[in-house]
Amino acid sequence: MNKLPLRAVMFDLDGTLLDTAPDFVVVVNQLLLEQQRPVLPDATIRAGVSNGSKALIRLAFGIDESNTDFEPLRQRLLTLYLQHIAVHTKPFPGIEPLLEKIAEHQLAWGIATNKPEAYTTPLMDALNIRPAPASVICPEHVQRSKPDPESMFLAGKHLGCEPQQIIFIGDHKRDIDCGRDAGSITIAAAYGYVDEGDDPTQWNADYCVNHADEIWPIIQQYL
Repeated sequence: MNKLPLRAVMFDLDGTLLDTAPDFVVVVNQLLLEQQRPVLPDATIRAGVSNGSKALIRLAFGIDESNTDFEPLRQRLLTLYLQHIAVHTKPFPGIEPLLEKIAEHQLAWGIATNKPEAYTTPLMDALNIRPAPASVICPEHVQRSKPDPESMFLAGKHLGCEPQQIIFIGDHKRDIDCGRDAGSITIAAAYGYVDEGDDPTQWNADYCVNHADEIWPIIQQYL
């Protein structure tokens, strides 16, 4: 265990703190219908949400960035998403009571996401989660996004602590790599948007959970 006292808990956003997939399912399939393409199963889209808008276009249309239609389709997807950003999105089960316990024990909490600020801010504003995060780190705030550890070092500066005093929770190996390389305690969120064939138990996280309810007992070990 870390010798320094635990000071904060950081979360990845999509697939860890928030279940944003239902809104992505709507907008990806809306875009497919606009292009007179068949819609995709919810589960197929859900698995790709953590990988960003480019991955969703590749998934939906089977094209890459070299295709001249790629960027216009991606921009249309982002426009649709901004219009539908918090219709069905909500915290994963167990997250809201977890945040309350974190606050009750005088721990700070925050977000480290690869989701651009233009979407993270309106989403968080719409949901108005309380207690509010003490730090929200988006790609625009760092020179190198996750899996680089810079996000955790910046979180430490925001929260007035060392990265070793932070628990970082994420549903992708990039989150675990980010936390481990910064010296943070890491928890793999297997309940999130894990790619087909991927195994969160193989990410070298300190812990792996299948439900957000399993996070607080881990945190308690460091209090």
